[in-house]
Amino acid sequence: MIRYGTDHNLSGPVPVHASARRTGPFFGAIDLGTNNCRLMIAAGTPNGFRVVDSFNRSVRLGEGLRASGRLAEESMKRALDALRICAERMKQWPLVHMRAVATEACRQAANGREFLARVQHETGLTIDIITAREEAELALESCSPLFRQPEHKPVRADRGVLFDIGGGSTEVAWVRIDPERQTQTLIGTTSVPVGVITLQEMFGEGHGASYETMVQHVQDYLKGFENVHRIRREVTHGKTRLIGTSGTVTTLAGVALSLPRYNRTAIDGLTLPGLSMMDAIGSLRSLDRDELANHPCVGAERMKLVLPGCAIFEAIHRLWPVEDVTIADRGLRDGMLLRMARDHGQRSGKGRHTTSRHATPRSRGPFGTYATI
Repeated sequence: MIRYGTDHNLSGPVPVHASARRTGPFFGAIDLGTNNCRLMIAAGTPNGFRVVDSFNRSVRLGEGLRASGRLAEESMKRALDALRICAERMKQWPLVHMRAVATEACRQAANGREFLARVQHETGLTIDIITAREEAELALESCSPLFRQPEHKPVRADRGVLFDIGGGSTEVAWVRIDPERQTQTLIGTTSVPVGVITLQEMFGEGHGASYETMVQHVQDYLKGFENVHRIRREVTHGKTRLIGTSGTVTTLAGVALSLPRYNRTAIDGLTLPGLSMMDAIGSLRSLDRDELANHPCVGAERMKLVLPGCAIFEAIHRLWPVEDVTIADRGLRDGMLLRMARDHGQRSGKGRHTTSRHATPRSRGPFGTYATI
């Protein structure tokens, strides 16, 4: 049997045969978000890791949370069903390390910790609620290689904005780039308490005048971060990178490229003009609900959330109009796996399993020791 994985230092998928199950070490990472439950299992490599199994399901855990302050029973059942699948999938691999994290929905919900205790009882999975800061750090860890300067750019960037549009929140990181050492330092982060689910519940699906209301709502939250760091001033110098990681930016890239169906190999790491991304938004805004549901890069499952996601992206790009946007189809799971692989390599004396260097301290977490950005 052939499984398909991805070496995160190579381009494109590579075949992973059944014999790969004996060639570890293997690591597992679960990201329980406001909208999706994601699992990734990977084998460590000298330069990072190679994905050997993955799972992704929309569970809408944060549905109705804004109004009630609690996770709804139906939402928790959907998440539990997905987590049971994750637990069973992980049993098929001889994992040396695993980590599972929960983000905004469980951070906000009055019954978030109670729900995770139920998850542990019913599935055996221990899931940690991570802070917004760690969420941004993990995203930076996974996207670190993308901060390298594109060959067509003569001016070397020394600053970067990394944003991750989630279901219940949007994380933004302001980053200092050392182009000589190819390292990144986190200057500051903010967690905007609006994501695609919260915007949709507040303003609807984004058709008509409600779209502009969404954009302004998100910008109001971002202005405080802008006032502290003066990012827009740095953007005018032409030395700032803009990197987005989320279903929204990958969808927009697919639309901009007119892909007949989503293709991670064509998208991850791609840099597109900001104007192309805005044209893609215009294309999606011109479609009605049925057309969005039938669009090859959107689909019925994401039809209600795609325009709220576009509004968040547009708010970011209006405030910080960087000429080009780099798209990342990677996130928390990738960051966790890189940390686990690097830590395992250091402890076993086999070298550094890493794709980036960070001159920062190390800290011990509930699943062992991980490098912190």
